[in-house]
Amino acid sequence: MVEYREEVARNKRKEFLDWQYWGRPVPGFGDPDASLLIVGLAPAAHGGNRTGRVFTGDRSGDFLYKALYKMGLANQPTSQNSEDGLKLNGAYVTAAVKCAPPDNKPSVDETSNCSEYLASEMESLRDLKAILCLGQFAFNAVIRTIRNKYNLPQSSAKFRHGKVLGLGDGIPPIICSYHPSPRNTQTGKLNERMFLSVLRKTLRDGKIAWNKP
Repeated sequence: MVEYREEVARNKRKEFLDWQYWGRPVPGFGDPDASLLIVGLAPAAHGGNRTGRVFTGDRSGDFLYKALYKMGLANQPTSQNSEDGLKLNGAYVTAAVKCAPPDNKPSVDETSNCSEYLASEMESLRDLKAILCLGQFAFNAVIRTIRNKYNLPQSSAKFRHGKVLGLGDGIPPIICSYHPSPRNTQTGKLNERMFLSVLRKTLRDGKIAWNKP
């Protein structure tokens, strides 16, 4: 994965030839006092791997941050580079895997190697009230991390768009959404109305809270 992300940074897309690619692990981004954690799969090869900020510079990020802006969780609807002034309010965005993987398919070992970083991000959010998982990969990674953190038994929970999963008192509930990838948004599997509906499940009086379905 390291070799791949660095190769992408050297062999740039034609439209980004004048960019100095980030080409390193991409950290999470957002409000350090966030109560909503949003977890995706991994940085896009020519998105976060180029810009150095998660969900920035690609169409998945365009979709995500526009929706967060509409819900009052972002100060602007666009995310183009790490110096564009974007700020999140009450939300923190990260990825289960921190480097762009080949074919956007991290291996089991690569996912495991990144799990401690996801766990530390969860730990750092002291006011965490809910976790929004973008796609089944993120859902599985979050379930494993929570199971290890709270010493929970093996879970048979399954991903389903719109699902809200409570794992016990004191444990942030998990909300599920399809990933806002172009494959999903261009085919209509996920649209803005559907995604905003999922986000509303985390809000009460404009603040993050678990609204039980």
